[in-house]
Amino acid sequence: MFGRLQARRCLGELTLRGLHDVDGAAARQTPRAGCFESAVQRRKPILRGGYDSLRPRAHMVPSRSTQRRRASSPVKTPVTALRRELAAELAGSEPEMNLGRAALLVAKEEYPQLPVDLYIARLDQVAEEVKDRLADETAPLVVLHEVLDTLYARRGIRGNRSAYYDPRNSFLNDVLDRGLGSPLTLGIVLLEVGWRLGLPVEGVSFPGNFLVRYRGEACSLLLDPFDGGRIRFEDEAQRLLDQVYGGIVRLQDEFLAPATKRDVIQRLLTNLKSLYVKVGDHARALAAVERLMMVTPTATGEARSRGVLLVRLGRFDEAATQLEAYLRREPAAPDSGRIERMLRELRAGREPSDRGEPV
Repeated sequence: MFGRLQARRCLGELTLRGLHDVDGAAARQTPRAGCFESAVQRRKPILRGGYDSLRPRAHMVPSRSTQRRRASSPVKTPVTALRRELAAELAGSEPEMNLGRAALLVAKEEYPQLPVDLYIARLDQVAEEVKDRLADETAPLVVLHEVLDTLYARRGIRGNRSAYYDPRNSFLNDVLDRGLGSPLTLGIVLLEVGWRLGLPVEGVSFPGNFLVRYRGEACSLLLDPFDGGRIRFEDEAQRLLDQVYGGIVRLQDEFLAPATKRDVIQRLLTNLKSLYVKVGDHARALAAVERLMMVTPTATGEARSRGVLLVRLGRFDEAATQLEAYLRREPAAPDSGRIERMLRELRAGREPSDRGEPV
């Protein structure tokens, strides 16, 4: 790990080039849609009043007849053409996998007409804009400064603090259109632009706040994509944890370990699952869980989540099969007693009395 003194020297070089103004400048401009405006941008928003106004759509609540019909249907995890495309992207090696494309394929399940290649071209456009401003300059720290300045000062992207739990913060197309995002999706933008310019950057799945690490030859820096690309030092990590968890979580080495591209997509889908579970949108939560099972097929917790969500959607036969499979894999699970009671009711043809089982 690079020392704080070396990192200070890097920060000093960046500051001399104007990086200290990035945080303040980030709020002064908003991005332009330009020639990339599409039908996606003109769709009715998922919600208008922030995350708290999101509610399940009426058509997502099945009638009793629909529940009985679904219960008699074959049990399967849907694998659509879109999900096969996502699986193919995730199957590539780390260097081959396109993180931006994978994130857009996640968003495409919400926006079926989303033009993925067009949004990939928008990331290309940002990188070209940085190149134009750099002219012949290639020093990595100078390139890093120009990337941050372009994203946060000139294009005005920023963390959505007023509606942090708005699901649109998790969709990369919405982030590029609106200039608002979560730590994770803003981190994806920063990574994708940085990689296009040859920067040694990597994701860091820090608890509560996804970070980006610049790992240069002279120094290593942590960047906070949600806070205007602010420089963070690794010895500040415990203080960052304390801000989120109130001092009850102690720093562990794995908190600062590099995140693979699959790790990033897993975290993106986990965030979506949590958002939808919280507002009772079981259909969308189920869609996130089923894609998580593609990313991490051995994750028994997601198999359990799928079973519980199927119960909440009234798909009782499918739920029973899924929960039985979960118990076969985890017979000594801490919640095995509750799941077995739920299964007894399902096998008896009764609606489970405890449909509030945590997902």
